[in-house]
Amino acid sequence: MASRHEQTRSPLLDEALAFGGPIVVFDKVGLAFDEKVILREVSFTLQTGHTKIFLGASGAGKSTILRLTLGLLKPDSGRIFVNGEQIEAMNEDELIQVRADLGMVFQEGALFDSLTVGENVGYKLREELLWPPDKTDARVREVLGFIGITEFIDRMPSELSGGQRRRVAIARAMAAQPRILLYDEPTTGLDPITSLTVDEEIIKLRDFEGVSSVLVTHQLRDAFFVAEHAAKKNGQVSFERADRGKADQAEFIMLKDGRIHFEGNASELRAAAKTDDYIGSFLS
Repeated sequence: MASRHEQTRSPLLDEALAFGGPIVVFDKVGLAFDEKVILREVSFTLQTGHTKIFLGASGAGKSTILRLTLGLLKPDSGRIFVNGEQIEAMNEDELIQVRADLGMVFQEGALFDSLTVGENVGYKLREELLWPPDKTDARVREVLGFIGITEFIDRMPSELSGGQRRRVAIARAMAAQPRILLYDEPTTGLDPITSLTVDEEIIKLRDFEGVSSVLVTHQLRDAFFVAEHAAKKNGQVSFERADRGKADQAEFIMLKDGRIHFEGNASELRAAAKTDDYIGSFLS
């Protein structure tokens, strides 16, 4: 009997299983809830250290992509690979191992209100990975320092602004040093200045830590800023326009009626908006 890897091989499948292949692969993934089709044969790859930015109308399936990547949903068809491991048929125990290399940043931060900032950031290290207290504390301070919010370590979430809560959520997601970070509307509800600080943290993690990113957003300004800027460190951290090669490492995927309607870099997306009414109306 053929193994699940040998059934109906495709170029994306071969790429997913190759040494040094993409860190996330969706290969003809389909999903429906009763009669409502959410995704139809969606295929894409995320290379290590690169960014995928998902756009589309509400209900287009953007957040569903994140839940499938985490194994919280099972596709009806197709294959999903994370770090070369095929996950859609995994049981919960197997998925726990896969999720160890995934960090998730939710729209509302999803912090534990009864824990301090430091306790929130160290929660996974302490409760799931069973790190000793001294190692956990050192990593928490390191992460908060990277994000620039060490002074909040003993505060409760209720004492923080919305932007500060999002930055704590990013710190918590990166604490265990995952190679992949998933962002679900991380700047929704924030003012433009606060949103920019969150965008900059996403860029820093990608450019300084080599994190691979999947960003779901309705906020076009934030999406283009992340795609077209790079973090530089010359004594101080600065954010500059990315050169062409760097900008090409961030790709947009626009979903429409459960299918990929567009995939390409920021320049290609702007060009497509001139001839494609759906993209043009979305970007206007």
